[in-house]
Amino acid sequence: MATYVCSDMHGHVRAFDRLLSRASLTDDDHIYVIGDMVDRGPDPLEVLKLVRSLPNCTALMGNHESMMLDALADPSDAYNWLLWSQNGGMVTAEQLTTLVGEAYGEMVRWVRSLPLHEQVNVGGRDFVLVHAGIRPVVPREEGWDAHALEEMLCAQDSDDLLWIREDYFGHHTGLMNEHGEGAIVVSGHTPSVVAEVYADVSDRPARNEFGFLQMLYLGADASTGGMPDRLAIDCGAGSVANYGQVCLLRLDDMEEMYERVFDGE
Repeated sequence: MATYVCSDMHGHVRAFDRLLSRASLTDDDHIYVIGDMVDRGPDPLEVLKLVRSLPNCTALMGNHESMMLDALADPSDAYNWLLWSQNGGMVTAEQLTTLVGEAYGEMVRWVRSLPLHEQVNVGGRDFVLVHAGIRPVVPREEGWDAHALEEMLCAQDSDDLLWIREDYFGHHTGLMNEHGEGAIVVSGHTPSVVAEVYADVSDRPARNEFGFLQMLYLGADASTGGMPDRLAIDCGAGSVANYGQVCLLRLDDMEEMYERVFDGE
């Protein structure tokens, strides 16, 4: 049994499908898709369909899904439609119109049902999964058990969970102590090449030796016992032309898998 996490495919279904084939998911494996399945790329509807079809898959809301829902909720709201279109939403809007009968309503209802956060324990380590990140919290002397993590997440502002950047990447989360005990937050939303600029402590450059984006391990210093307290896994598939990738991370052993986004896909 293995646990995988992926984010920010942004309509690039072929790169995502190649990753799934490489991972060879079994019936006992679980995959978490932490938002931004839609917009920008050529096949957002196919990404939604693929994610929905996967057994043992949990999808989270991203800011692009949120923009989509806001726009679709009121076609007369020019502001929400402009915001969505400026962020690559029109390809998604056009493809949604191809759904007939109940299919359109079912897809929109499914997206609307997506949670904003999840937590999972893998190999004795707690992981908090959110699209953008969390607003840092005051550390607890008694630590963070599952109940405390859930209370913390429910108290977070939904806009932060979907949109936060600088205030998250530039500070420790408050969830890990000086012995390296505590939860690691896994997020997408901000391409690693941008997260690198905001980050307080990073393990490596956002670009690998060939110039392609890779994920970052953030925050590992003496205050966290040398353990990263944040993982940034948006590798620019929807935002960095020619060098963006889709990343699939296996939490059990931190194996990283990447697929490039090629021209036309």
